Amino acid sequence: MADSPLPNIANALRERNKITILAIGASSIGQRDSTSRGYHALIEAFLERTFKGLDVTIVNRGVSGELARDAAERIKVEVALTGADLVLWQLGTADSMAQVPVGQFKAVVADTIVWLKEHKADTVLIGLRYTRSVAKDQHYQAIRAAVREIAKENAVLRIGRYEAVETIERIRQEQGDPASEIELGEAGYVCMAEYLARAIATSLFARKRLPPGSPPSKAP
Repeated sequence: MADSPLPNIANALRERNKITILAIGASSIGQRDSTSRGYHALIEAFLERTFKGLDVTIVNRGVSGELARDAAERIKVEVALTGADLVLWQLGTADSMAQVPVGQFKAVVADTIVWLKEHKADTVLIGLRYTRSVAKDQHYQAIRAAVREIAKENAVLRIGRYEAVETIERIRQEQGDPASEIELGEAGYVCMAEYLARAIATSLFARKRLPPGSPPSKAP
């Protein structure tokens, strides 16, 4: 993967020191609000602290239960309205529950990522939720694998929410302190928000350090 899979927010940082982020999909990271200001505020604060003078605006347009094909249509409208430099797209959970064919799901998401690139907006895919009941659900796991494949094939960032919560549960069990589903969900959202903020900051920092005209180096 190149040092910066987020060229458009890197350009926004360089040219105007302002980034607009559109959060969209089946459920927004801002909907879980166990903290006083929510997870959007966590991402905003981390980025603004890392890059002094940077103005970060996150526009929350998450809709519960939304399928990828419906989100794809809204994304085009919302990007035009907000001028978003980055789209955080939570996807897959609703499609798996609705038994949307994997091929259809992949085609819709991939086409939307291409559209976003053409319209100077970067994409971060936020993967499926983890619950104990879906660990052996074949279609759920197939959609989960599809999100990984889409991210790799289209060179975009992916936040592995499922993997993060699965790891948290395993650690809690090993410590003899099993977590409830609610606790796992909250811990997963916090972990995801922190990882996302750091991934964006790392990508911006790597791009910012490159001298003009330098080719991006490859990560190990």
